[in-house]
Amino acid sequence: METNEQFEIVMNECRTLFAQKLHDYRASWRILRPTSLTDQIFIKAKRIRTLEMSDGKGLVDEGIRPEFIGIINYGIVGLIQLSLPYVDAVDITNEKALELYDKYSKQSLELMKRKNHDYNEAWRGMRISSYTDLILTKIERTKEIENLHGNTLVSEGVDANYMDMINYAVFGVIKLDEEA
Repeated sequence: METNEQFEIVMNECRTLFAQKLHDYRASWRILRPTSLTDQIFIKAKRIRTLEMSDGKGLVDEGIRPEFIGIINYGIVGLIQLSLPYVDAVDITNEKALELYDKYSKQSLELMKRKNHDYNEAWRGMRISSYTDLILTKIERTKEIENLHGNTLVSEGVDANYMDMINYAVFGVIKLDEEA
């Protein structure tokens, strides 16, 4: 199976879960500031790293794969929150939330296609733990950019870092599925 097709399969699974959570909670995440979303992604990535270092054994009955999916969905929520000011109450319909989800999912796919072309499928030769470390590095960079209120000298913005985190997490899911 080609990378683009695998990417789309993972993103469809993530979208299905996102839609189910919208049904249950509506777009309650609209209350979160982008910095809180960065911290939520951090929690997911730290848990993955902890599980990787303990042979996948955790006290909570969820593995690495669901955490990567969480990173993907929180990354897309982060992109949405960067495009809209956060609010004190849910202000968009589930349909609008899904429309925005699809927009940023597509942007992440297009970025992955461009980078994958230029890097010639290099991600396939990487270890899953490297995706985790790269996500953690992107989180640290994002926190610094947030602390600087976006006033960087040469760095990409928070949105680019979120998209990279999404793409690394998708690669993690693909590799886990291939190894299963």
